[in-house]
Amino acid sequence: MDNDQEKQDESFSLEDIMREFGAQLPPEAEIPEPTVPEEPAEPAPFEEGWEPEFEQPIAEYVQPEPIVFRPKSRLRELKRQLIAGPEKRYYDLTEMGFAKLQLAIFASLLVVLASSAITILNATGAIGSGRIRFVIFAQFLCLLLSATLGSYQLLHGLGDMFKGRFSLNSLLSFSLAACVADGIFCLRELRVPCCVAFCLNVTMSLWSEYEKRSAEVGQMDTMRKAVRLDSVVAVPDYLDGRPGYLRGEGQVEDFMDTYAVPSTPEKVMNIYALAALGASLAIGVVALLLGGVSACLQTFSAALLVGVPASSFIALSRPAAILEKRMHAHGTVFCGWKGICVLSSRGAFPLDDTDLFPIGSVKLNGVKFYGHRDPDQVVAYAAALVDAGGGALMPLLDQLAQSRGCPKCEVTEFRTYNGGIGAVVDNEAVLAGTITFLQSMGVDLPKGTKVNQAAYVAVDGELCGVFAVSYGKSKDIHNAITTLCAYRGLTPVLLARDFMLTEAFLRYRFGINPKRIAFPGDQQRAELAARSAPEGAPALALTTFDNIAGAAYAVTGARSLRSASRVGVAVNMLGGILGLVMMLVLTLVHAEYLLTPTNILLYELVWMLPGLLITEWTRSV
Repeated sequence: MDNDQEKQDESFSLEDIMREFGAQLPPEAEIPEPTVPEEPAEPAPFEEGWEPEFEQPIAEYVQPEPIVFRPKSRLRELKRQLIAGPEKRYYDLTEMGFAKLQLAIFASLLVVLASSAITILNATGAIGSGRIRFVIFAQFLCLLLSATLGSYQLLHGLGDMFKGRFSLNSLLSFSLAACVADGIFCLRELRVPCCVAFCLNVTMSLWSEYEKRSAEVGQMDTMRKAVRLDSVVAVPDYLDGRPGYLRGEGQVEDFMDTYAVPSTPEKVMNIYALAALGASLAIGVVALLLGGVSACLQTFSAALLVGVPASSFIALSRPAAILEKRMHAHGTVFCGWKGICVLSSRGAFPLDDTDLFPIGSVKLNGVKFYGHRDPDQVVAYAAALVDAGGGALMPLLDQLAQSRGCPKCEVTEFRTYNGGIGAVVDNEAVLAGTITFLQSMGVDLPKGTKVNQAAYVAVDGELCGVFAVSYGKSKDIHNAITTLCAYRGLTPVLLARDFMLTEAFLRYRFGINPKRIAFPGDQQRAELAARSAPEGAPALALTTFDNIAGAAYAVTGARSLRSASRVGVAVNMLGGILGLVMMLVLTLVHAEYLLTPTNILLYELVWMLPGLLITEWTRSV
């Protein structure tokens, strides 16, 4: 009737306007009376005893991608901070480039090979004793060439000392001074200096600089390309007294203020380098008292070289650079060493429905109805029951119910079971779940109803419908779940409400041991799902992709990096301490003749092998 009134108002207004302008309607023109459209008949309620025809499976339903609400002001502010911070630093690093550094590493390696060849030929007697001066000059030349190629590292080490710090490059500068001073006495005494070990240390220092720069470029590139920034934070006492790693909103400052802070292993290594310098000086003083200036310089220079194995220079930088390549592929960066340490502790990692199967990966392949009930009634009951339980099937059945015009149903006495759910829907008992669940509930299933992945619906103990569902498999999510279950002390917690996600299904779909995953009860699951990242909690890592892989690799990668760094520092310190002890013993027994370039080089290579193997640990994340 409202439409009729509007049409009449429009006709009267038109006649009044024509009269106002002096126009007359022709006599034969009559304004027709508006017709009232017939209202569609109300759909008849479900009738008992009605037997439907066989219904073909519906076509594959593709879930539409949701529109994620991201305020433009937030995005503009994020881009402004990224341009002022990570993007500016990224272009500064790219202007520095890698070509010169790579060329220096290659040239330094050639110098090491040349110096090693001369050393080995001299030790085996291939070079006559009459050419000992040639060997000394050649070694001294290799020393100067290596120092020239690593001049940036040497100057950086001197700069650290002026800034009140002492680093491995600072110790390298003292090694250069000691080797040059010892080389002068070598020319006088016709003794071959230990230059090859110094050249090897310079090469490793250049390699370390390359790894540091490449890792920083990767981090800045990850940040500057971000269109969203989420954080990984730790929530105390999340599950059984363990912290939980939740995701919240991240800030650019969380990374920029922490990424350049020296790590604890780096501080320990720098302290050890200073201690090694003091120990070498003490051994040199002992040699001075027992053998004179020449023995002092020879012992001092050798002690500096064996006191810090060559692999010490890459013990921290190489594992971080290797891991950064994996983190960059998943849009993840760490917020400093403190974040790595917190992520490495024992904790719980929650997983919900969208983590395992993002929107669009779960599809409805078809449906078949059984019994005498109206298919629309079965769909309405199934949609109402799944809506009460939630999960990945909820949007699929809601869309199916809307497309069929199914009415809303009242759900009471909702309950969850292992592999299924149940409730009273419109005063009828309805069950939905896996085929195993319905069989355990005493529902009689006809032959030929077994489907690999399907949701079975029964009303009043009678099978009424089978909804075939396919769960898509993502390689990134599969790898993330696998790596989460592979680390001891890390417990994935399943908070998903989809009754299809049983232990058997997870074992089949992801190939994991479901015993490594915690399945909390309904009440505890609801409480854990309601917890969110507290405001002001320090960010441990930042992720720029909207999936679980970034956060998962942040946790497992932090554990691997921390282990590689700590073990690498410990092994190299052990090798250095043993080298200093050997130098002291040789000095006390007047066995300086054993301090040949060949022996020093062999000692360096022996301890460099385990150091290099440890740096590979982060590659298996």
